[in-house]
Amino acid sequence: MSTSEIPMTTGQAGAPAIATQLVREAEKEQAKGRYLKGWSGSTLTILVILIGVLWSIPTFGLFVASFLPPQVITSTGWWTKLIPPWNFTIENYQAVIQGQGMGQAFINSLIIAIPGTILPILLGAFAAYAFAWMKFPGRDWIFFGVVALLVVPSQIALGPTFTALTSLGLTGTYFAVWIAHTAFGLPFAVFLLRNFFAGLPKDLMESAHIDGASTWRTFWTIALPLSVPALASLAIFQFMWVWNDLLVALIYLGGNPDVAPVTLSVANLVGTYGQGYNLLTAAAFLSMILPLIVFFAMQRYFVRGILAGSVKG
Repeated sequence: MSTSEIPMTTGQAGAPAIATQLVREAEKEQAKGRYLKGWSGSTLTILVILIGVLWSIPTFGLFVASFLPPQVITSTGWWTKLIPPWNFTIENYQAVIQGQGMGQAFINSLIIAIPGTILPILLGAFAAYAFAWMKFPGRDWIFFGVVALLVVPSQIALGPTFTALTSLGLTGTYFAVWIAHTAFGLPFAVFLLRNFFAGLPKDLMESAHIDGASTWRTFWTIALPLSVPALASLAIFQFMWVWNDLLVALIYLGGNPDVAPVTLSVANLVGTYGQGYNLLTAAAFLSMILPLIVFFAMQRYFVRGILAGSVKG
């Protein structure tokens, strides 16, 4: 407010009048700031909701199509069945569950995904703690090499790894995919957990050593319990990747239906000319059930793990 806007008063009433005018102007500025902040917040919320809705449309369309008969799916769009008369059916799900071997495929996927998730997390935690708190020659250079592996496409290593596993007689077995998923997942696991371990309070780690705790005990009783958010985030990433993997399972298991995971079974539902699309939609949603359960069970840890280290103090 300029001085020309302040009422020119004299005497003892002049100072209170000026102060009252200043307070009113300050209140107006604060109200304007709150309005602009609220407006920007509302705009951002609307934008996020809009992006979420647009992102969910294909998934919703696939869900609707999974309840439509084959002749309806091939003749019209799914959006035309959102209004009466409806023609929904559960025959697609019945056919997938009863006649397509999805039950065994789910068990195979669990056999692959559980060790394929635990092994990279466990080995990655060991290596990350060493990189964060232990001193040894070439530590920084070795960590740099591990991080550099993140930019190397895993497809480049499929051929040499397949040759090595074949020479050991492991191809076509679960051991092959366990080794492959562990090797391909370790660089990211080490990178994520090392940064989290390095952010732990130094005084806490030094106090543990002063009290006589060994490196092994410090790792198990202090570092790991404090790193649950990062471990949960890594578990979600790794589980989703292993559960949804098709290429590694196809190469190292060779398409054997006895050990084929859900992804291979779903891929085999569609024929050469695209027939069986109705079964594909149902099988796709059945395969999403377990990953969704895992994600929502660890969601609160996932958010904390993603934000960990972003704010200091």
